[in-house]
Amino acid sequence: MKTYSAKASEIEKKWHIVDADGVVLGRLAAIVANVLRGKTKVTYTPHMDCGDHVVIINAEKVKLTGKKRTDKVFYRHTGHPGGIKEITAGEELDGRFPERVLERAIKRMIPSGPLGSQQMRNLRIYAGTEHPHEAQSPAILDVAGMNPKNKR
Repeated sequence: MKTYSAKASEIEKKWHIVDADGVVLGRLAAIVANVLRGKTKVTYTPHMDCGDHVVIINAEKVKLTGKKRTDKVFYRHTGHPGGIKEITAGEELDGRFPERVLERAIKRMIPSGPLGSQQMRNLRIYAGTEHPHEAQSPAILDVAGMNPKNKR
């Protein structure tokens, strides 16, 4: 018996759309990361980008459990001495770019390196309900309906 290894010509990519309205952040990120990596397919090959394209809408309405909205802090550094900046998850969700919270959560579940960067390029996140990917006719991926704990 031989182990199957997908070739670049055999990989078929599909489009999925996910509505993040009321869905718990970490649970949504874990499911989307698996779809981006291709782990939901039987033809999964670890060293190839065999994942699908994912479009996430309503990223600003994602839910955080417990006190994470006020206690979860993200840090960044400007590069200058004493230039560490911090922002809470709630401030970022209410700010100009609420989709960054979801993007950061998914990116940390994807392996780092060139393959992970390629897989992250298949992710599109939008704060509202509008998106320009209707022509790809994405299939609906109902994350909220998979498990009752996924929706709050």
